[in-house]
Amino acid sequence: MIIMKIVVGITGASGVIYGIRLLEELKKADIETYLVISDIAKDIIEYETSYLVCDVEKLASYSYDEHDLNAIINSGSFKFDATIIIPSSMKTLSAISNGYGDNAITRVADVTLKERRTLIIVPRETPLRTIHLENMTNISREGGIILPAMPGFYHKPQTIDEQVNFIVGKIFDILNINNNLFTKWKQ
Repeated sequence: MIIMKIVVGITGASGVIYGIRLLEELKKADIETYLVISDIAKDIIEYETSYLVCDVEKLASYSYDEHDLNAIINSGSFKFDATIIIPSSMKTLSAISNGYGDNAITRVADVTLKERRTLIIVPRETPLRTIHLENMTNISREGGIILPAMPGFYHKPQTIDEQVNFIVGKIFDILNINNNLFTKWKQ
C-alpha cells in the first residue's frame, strides 16, 4: 500500500548524500517517489559519493530528466503530497523564490507552492548572503519550509551517517512519518 507520493529534487550543491539517504529511507517506508536530479548534481554524486547516478535513480519509483517540463510532476492536476529539494543550490532557491520554473525541479516547486502542498527545501551553502536569506524568507512566506542542512549534536552523533540521518529524520518528522533516524530531544 502506498502511503504517500513525494517528489525529490537533488540539485547541484554539496551534500547530495542527504538526498540519497532520503530516497533510501522513503523506499524503506514504501513511499512512492518521483525523482529529478539536476545535471550538476549528477556530477557531484560521482564526486562526493561512491554511488552511481543510475543507482540513485533506481532508489526512486519514477525518475525524470531535469529538462523535461512535460513530466507529470509539473502539472497541478497530478496529485502528490510533498516536494523536497535536498540539497538545494542557491540558484535553485533563487529560481523558486522568484517564480522562475525553467526546469523540472523549479517547476514542480512552483506547482507545490501554488497548489498549497508541502515544500521542504534543504539549502546547502555557507556563509549566506543577504539575498540568500531574503529568498528563503520569500519561500517561507508562501508556506515553504526551509530546513537547512544543519545537524544537531544533542544526540551525540559519532559518524557522518548519524548527522545525515538527523536531517532526514527532521524531514520525516515534518511529514509525520514515524522514524528512528535520530534520538529525539529528552529532558
